[in-house]
Amino acid sequence: MYNLGMSDLKKIIAKNLTELRKSKKYTQQDIGDMVQYSDKAVSKWEKGESLPDIDVLYQLCNIYGVTLDYLTHEGSIEDKKDFLIPKSEYRNKIIITALFSSFIWMAVIIVYVYLNNPMNKDTGINFWPIFIWAIPLNCVLLWFLNMKWGRRLWFIIIASIFVWSLITSFFVQIMVSTNYENFCWMLFLIGVPIQIALVLLSQLKHY
Repeated sequence: MYNLGMSDLKKIIAKNLTELRKSKKYTQQDIGDMVQYSDKAVSKWEKGESLPDIDVLYQLCNIYGVTLDYLTHEGSIEDKKDFLIPKSEYRNKIIITALFSSFIWMAVIIVYVYLNNPMNKDTGINFWPIFIWAIPLNCVLLWFLNMKWGRRLWFIIIASIFVWSLITSFFVQIMVSTNYENFCWMLFLIGVPIQIALVLLSQLKHY
């Protein structure tokens, strides 16, 4: 493998990408949508005319359930079975994500219980909105984890949830703390152009 030239390496990666896509019954458009590239770009990769960036290769590996070594080696799937990502690894990623999320909610509950103790009962302050604020906070965690493990499409989804949950948090906080509930719903208007921008961003593809 170490004596391979760049053209040979492109051919090997191209062949593996084609076989993996077909084995998963994806179209080139499907793969393009997942990594935010056009089907023409995917076609070039599978023809060996160009190579994806390393971050895109990593995304493709996650989609197909293989390591980078799989893409750079010749042979059948059976010959390269040591380069397949074990299903347990996907399970571990889900568990780790859920574990970190549970830490956030645990911290929120502890803070709520502390703030809601009898000494604070007479302050007239509503502390329950802290649970709403936990949602955008959790989205920040998911965003960082998605940078390591996820796909580009999930960035748009997480960002959308973050925007609307953050606006909702402000809405609820204002509603329970002031007398401006009659027009604080206008906060949601802020989210409209942001959501449109995120949708447009999701349609932006590299060629």
